[in-house]
Amino acid sequence: MKTFVTGGTGFVGSHLIDVLLERGHQVTALVRSPAKAAGLAERGVTLVRGDLLDLAALREGAQDADVIHHVAALTGAVDEAEFIRANRDGTANVIEAAAASGRMPRIVLVSSMAAGGPAARGVPRTGAEPSRPVTMYGRSKLASEAVLRASALPWTIVRPPAVYGPRDRDNIITLFKAARFGIAPIFGDGTMELSLVHARDLALSLALVGEAAEAAVLHRTFYANHPEVLTSADFLRRIAAAMNRRVTLVKLGRLPVRLALGITGGLAALLKQRTILRPDKIHEFFQDAWTGDPAALMEATGWQPKFDATTGLADTLAWYRAHGWL
Repeated sequence: MKTFVTGGTGFVGSHLIDVLLERGHQVTALVRSPAKAAGLAERGVTLVRGDLLDLAALREGAQDADVIHHVAALTGAVDEAEFIRANRDGTANVIEAAAASGRMPRIVLVSSMAAGGPAARGVPRTGAEPSRPVTMYGRSKLASEAVLRASALPWTIVRPPAVYGPRDRDNIITLFKAARFGIAPIFGDGTMELSLVHARDLALSLALVGEAAEAAVLHRTFYANHPEVLTSADFLRRIAAAMNRRVTLVKLGRLPVRLALGITGGLAALLKQRTILRPDKIHEFFQDAWTGDPAALMEATGWQPKFDATTGLADTLAWYRAHGWL
């Protein structure tokens, strides 16, 4: 199968390409820096230089594709307009390029749990309920879903939660670093429920969606996460346990978090710099649950996530140590 991957040098995209190659796919990747992607070229990946605003590059990448895995997205931005340009309009460009190929390729959009919004405690989201994003990023991802749903192309939307695993430079590694010193901050009282997914498991789920019979997956929205649900406090304790450490959790209330986000967001806005730490992130940090139900995805594709939090964090830590990141 011929596949085109946007965001191929990113955290999730790189794991997806690993899985696609292992499963015998011919892979073309959209990359902003061919030098950064040299390792992909050595493994037989065809590189197309460009970004989501480069229609010529997108058309080149999509011209022979059977499946397009649209992974690239902006997670930190100067303002909401920049989120919309990258995530909604970038998706519209992918759709236009796919349509121009004349092949009607299937598009697998990697969206986000943020597009659906928070869940009620004990009631994971399934994708069938109304969406209610609470951040600029979440609204932009929901907007990207909307343009795909309105297209004439075959599509499937996959909403992962927090993704962790080898090569993650931006998210969970900061919690490992905090746990190493025996202390870690936590939002609220630590009872927020969380779903998680290891990057390798997510990559396999995306590959399976692209390969599945159309009737099983087309025009459907899936949550891709391990069925295990942890509280935020439990998750930090699992990280500490993986490192053979005890950790003291420092509970952060709304006011200090609001002030801190106001400062980081205000400085970023003043300097026109991208950041994920904007004031609206407080709407994510203090919720009852961010959980999804993966049952529909598992039934439709046969996907079985390998890593629960304990085994996944151990795998991640081993990679970090082997590569000198911790």
